[in-house]
Amino acid sequence: MRPRIVALGGGHGLSASLQALRHASDDITAVVTVADDGGSSGRLREQFDILPPGDLRMALAALCEDTTWGHQWSSVLQHRFGGEGELAGHALGNLLITALWDLLPQQQVRGLDLVGRLLNTRGRVLPMSLVPLDIEATMCDPGGDGDRVTVRGQSTVASHPGRVESIRLLPEAPPATPEALESIKLADVVVLGPGSWFTSVMPHLLVPQLAQAIRDTPAQRVLTLNVSLNDDEAAGYTAAEHVDVIATHCPDLTFDHVIADPKVARTGAERDALVTAVDRLGAELVLSDVSKTGAAGLHDTLRLAAAYRDVIMVGQ
Repeated sequence: MRPRIVALGGGHGLSASLQALRHASDDITAVVTVADDGGSSGRLREQFDILPPGDLRMALAALCEDTTWGHQWSSVLQHRFGGEGELAGHALGNLLITALWDLLPQQQVRGLDLVGRLLNTRGRVLPMSLVPLDIEATMCDPGGDGDRVTVRGQSTVASHPGRVESIRLLPEAPPATPEALESIKLADVVVLGPGSWFTSVMPHLLVPQLAQAIRDTPAQRVLTLNVSLNDDEAAGYTAAEHVDVIATHCPDLTFDHVIADPKVARTGAERDALVTAVDRLGAELVLSDVSKTGAAGLHDTLRLAAAYRDVIMVGQ
């Protein structure tokens, strides 16, 4: 029997994990962060007071049916208008999701399910909360004088210079989407990450009901680290510190496996620190070459799929 898998994250990181997990199962639920406030999503969110659709759109495209029909509609969903008019910069899929939510008020999940039917997705896409969220971070001044500043907004946190020390959601303690909680309860495998660590991965653990569901699920829990430590948002963080952030923000949460590319811990000291951090999560460190050749910072879909398959088989 193919395992029931729930993958949590957002943006390109979640898209990579979904494309990889498709090789292990066709029963996949993506639980997507809803704090994006930039680009097309930010404009639509502000204009229509809706959940930001961009990360949801990307997850739907990643789960499209592996046929000509599915790929064509995935391309339509991902198409972004050029030029300088009012449509410039908007992805067509964002507009489609916005239209469905306008036609089906307060039925965000149903609207996403309808897009999934159009693409014949091999799985389901759910927002982690039905409340549009903002991310607020406390950051250390990059000047090194110890000053701290509060930064609000996903796009601002992602690009602001300095080291992120802590993050929180606004409003605090938002309710989780009921269907997301049910999917985690029934899952065989729950995967968190990769992705922008503070704005795509961590927000899931700041929704109390969602964090509790991940703690309580009998499913195998897998944490996937990024293949690069050079993104602006987590600049200065080692691989071990990425793991420690999880433990700091969500005490008592344990994992079974942590997947990491050897390139994120090159020296013996870095490797030892990562092993120690992973041990604190109660997990086994799985070192596997999952990066894409010639494309820094990106996961290779097939390599990541092989890593997932290996740890999922261990848990079966």
